[in-house]
Amino acid sequence: MGGNDDNLKLFHSAPHSCGYWPEREARDLVLDPRDPRLPTLYPMALQWGFRRSGDIVYRPSCGRCRACVPVRLPVARFTPDRSQRRCLARNADIETHVVAPACLDEYLALYQRYLGTRHRGGGMEGHGAHEFEQFLIGSWNDSRFLELRQAGSHRLLAVAVTDLAVDALSAVYTFYDPDEAPRSLGTLGILKQIEWARRERRAHLYLGYWIAGHPKMDYKHRFRPLEAFDGRAWTLLPG
Repeated sequence: MGGNDDNLKLFHSAPHSCGYWPEREARDLVLDPRDPRLPTLYPMALQWGFRRSGDIVYRPSCGRCRACVPVRLPVARFTPDRSQRRCLARNADIETHVVAPACLDEYLALYQRYLGTRHRGGGMEGHGAHEFEQFLIGSWNDSRFLELRQAGSHRLLAVAVTDLAVDALSAVYTFYDPDEAPRSLGTLGILKQIEWARRERRAHLYLGYWIAGHPKMDYKHRFRPLEAFDGRAWTLLPG
């Protein structure tokens, strides 16, 4: 920071209600969204525990609360547990396709169904094409959509929005058919991103933030080994 235009500028967001613990107040540390170097800075920011949402690269910075822990998976060392192996077996009829991000009618319809069922009352139910593009595609990032389709019928079941970074993938957001709960499509999306990262010999899959004991976030702890960022270094989370 300072007067030199080459310096990286960071800002604190205004206080807002926490998306995970609504009774708590949250703030974020945000990279300057006007910085033209964001595509170059983003892979480094991932290593510092930041995450992307739309065009915003942020990290929770909530005073005394440290519940949100950045986590990543060293994919070469991953071995699926029994539950994850069962998930793969249940979904043997799923084929995957890595495609360029776009706001297609098929994607938008699935996204809106997902939000209407999984996030009812969360303020996102009214998302249309503009919000889809703003939130999931962005303007400067290098991203792909990982499609999960049923073989034969080619029916779209899930889309995992994934950023490409130097030697890593970053799982940004996954939306899926809410009527297919027995398939565990959220878990399957991560397993397929791990396979993708391995195929391309990338070292890590970034999984965003883990919150111990939170019903919507604790599932990430089942992917082992998992590394956590403490503000200085990445270390293995205890099992």
